[in-house]
Amino acid sequence: MSTAHGARARARIEVTAAIKDEARRQLAAEGAARLSLRAVARELGMVSSALYRYFPSRDDLLTALIIDAYDSLGESAEAAAESAAGPFEHWIAVCQAVRRWALDHPHEYALIYGSPVPGYTAPEVTVPAAARVGLLLIGITRDAHHGPGLARPSMPADLRPEAERMAADLAPDLPPEVVTALVAAWAQLYGLVGFELFGQFYRVVEDRETFFRHAAEQLARGVGLVPGPA
Repeated sequence: MSTAHGARARARIEVTAAIKDEARRQLAAEGAARLSLRAVARELGMVSSALYRYFPSRDDLLTALIIDAYDSLGESAEAAAESAAGPFEHWIAVCQAVRRWALDHPHEYALIYGSPVPGYTAPEVTVPAAARVGLLLIGITRDAHHGPGLARPSMPADLRPEAERMAADLAPDLPPEVVTALVAAWAQLYGLVGFELFGQFYRVVEDRETFFRHAAEQLARGVGLVPGPA
């Protein structure tokens, strides 16, 4: 790589990062629905035509911010899982990491798990990043299934066809009733975090950290994870 080419590549990385940083500031101040490439360019002292060379449309910029947010959340959850011992504590650590990340990045959490942005549909390119936490929870449950074992949850008979379809798509090596419980737990995890972040626990739950730990333990037990020896 020539010196000139390397300098151009570094400059592009720096400008791209500056554009994203300003866009995140606008997310915090105005919300995703009002994100504007022209406003970002104006705040950075760029002409709009120059910014379009980095992000051809608002949707392209939104997609980049969404992928970054999912990846940041996924990295936090994965790092937390590595520091815990045993599937049950791995699960709790991941749930707590999701909560901490959301409290530290409320506007980015709102971007990926809040109200849909009018006129925007997330493309398939966002799926790998969006799946990181879910795949991590599946992996923790798989480790328990093939290791210390699972207390297999109950499931009504009329749900079995749908459970078998989900299992075939998501985790063919896990029992269908476990996969069904996993999908429910995944949704409940983000429901718990969203309720706290968006104010629905106001004057309802005061000791939210202790409450969340208990709720995460209940989710773990719901998928069949069993606490290890104290």
